[in-house]
Amino acid sequence: MQIKPEEITKIIKEQIQGFESGDKQKSVGYVTTVADGIVSIYGLESAMVGELLEFPNDIYGMVLNLNTGSVGCALMGDFTKIREGDEVKSTGQVMSVPVGKELLGRVVNPLGQPIDGKGPIATSRTRPVEKIAAGIIDRKHVHEPMQTGIKAIDAMVPVGRGQRELIIGDRQTGKTAIAIDTIINQKDTGVISIYVAIGQKMSTVANVVRILEEHDALKNTIIVASSGADPAPLTYLAPFTGITMAEEFMYEDKAACLIVYDDLSKHAVAYREMSLLLKRPPGREAYPGDVFYLHSRLLERAVKLSDELGAGSITALPIIETQASDVSAYIPTNVISITDGQIYLNIDLFNSGQRPAIDVGLSVSRVGGDAQIKAYKKVAGTLRLDLAQYRELAAFAQFGSDLDEATQKQLARGERTLQILKQGQYVPLHVGYQTLSIYAVTSGQLDDIPVNKICDFEVEYHEFIARKYSTLAKDIEAKKEMTSDIKTAVDKSLSEFKQEFLAKLN
Repeated sequence: MQIKPEEITKIIKEQIQGFESGDKQKSVGYVTTVADGIVSIYGLESAMVGELLEFPNDIYGMVLNLNTGSVGCALMGDFTKIREGDEVKSTGQVMSVPVGKELLGRVVNPLGQPIDGKGPIATSRTRPVEKIAAGIIDRKHVHEPMQTGIKAIDAMVPVGRGQRELIIGDRQTGKTAIAIDTIINQKDTGVISIYVAIGQKMSTVANVVRILEEHDALKNTIIVASSGADPAPLTYLAPFTGITMAEEFMYEDKAACLIVYDDLSKHAVAYREMSLLLKRPPGREAYPGDVFYLHSRLLERAVKLSDELGAGSITALPIIETQASDVSAYIPTNVISITDGQIYLNIDLFNSGQRPAIDVGLSVSRVGGDAQIKAYKKVAGTLRLDLAQYRELAAFAQFGSDLDEATQKQLARGERTLQILKQGQYVPLHVGYQTLSIYAVTSGQLDDIPVNKICDFEVEYHEFIARKYSTLAKDIEAKKEMTSDIKTAVDKSLSEFKQEFLAKLN
């Protein structure tokens, strides 16, 4: 029998064409268990961590665990529609969310789908939610101010663009109010703001939307909202969705962005729930071992980019809620060690009427000093020290002993300083006006104004400046230095207005 090479070639080609892959098991699996948004899948041998899986009923999930013979997956949708035995397909893609300017002014869920009833979002661009943060070479030091509009913060714990400043305090101490004020203060600066509500009540989110609309700040803000009723995987995803949307503006539009995570305590709780359901071993306070990495990889993505990459920035304001002022709990200490400083809100200060209730002794900004404008740095330089000395003296003066004149003066100055640092909600001040207020108190011009009239003095002084010295505040902002001409004009305006004010009081 003669073997013809052509026939053998033909048979082999036919066999290759009719070959059915036995690797179906690698790209298709079956649901074995489903509970609280976490699914265990048999098969899917080729799955990767972070890969997107397709379930029936147009539901998607993200691979989190790779076990021997099974895959652990978090569902990004209604887990009640998934049944045991359902077929699951791997997509070969990673979890991505829509990005772009079309999202501005909208409220979306952690998957980037609109939930504000204003119709679909017309963007075709997406970005993967997990990304390695920029390296040292790609970064620049923090040197531009991110004005919050709040005197106590901009004077004593200044925040710069690209910084991560933690807002920490008990419930109902004004943490969200500070973040909202900061967003409102950015409305005319070209800064893109992203507010991430993590596990919040939808009524709270609706209230935030209303406030931002009233102050015309929603037009350059995106709100990413995960409600308390959402499954844990969606809550876990929310901050990563927010930072991904911010990165698009930073890298593509070279923009400065501000992102608020409200709050990361609930984010850690959602991650703990997912980890326990995935049967990962629990650690301290039942949190998984990688809860530090969860927040560090999120917050490391806030950055001030180098000039070669467009000099864009993302400033992060994570919020942490403490229980009974315990700053030494697991999640608070983790986030404090990751961030570049913290603004600590004290419940006792809040209840005593000192609002915003910022505890100057425990609050710090590790890199923001470089970001303050020179004029403001000059007038507010001694403020922290003066307040610390005042608190020490005030505690000593409670014993009722006779005080010498210098001590009495220092106490009087301290009381007036605390009054000038008080500020209403949703009325952020431009840095020019802040500089005028702080200068008035640190230069001793308010020492003879009654303490209970300080707030009235400040409001009327700002009105007086706007009326008679309309360019003064703008000059301070433009020149960024307290030149001799500006200082002369400020002193003149203060003495003029003070005469008016005292005459009216008498």
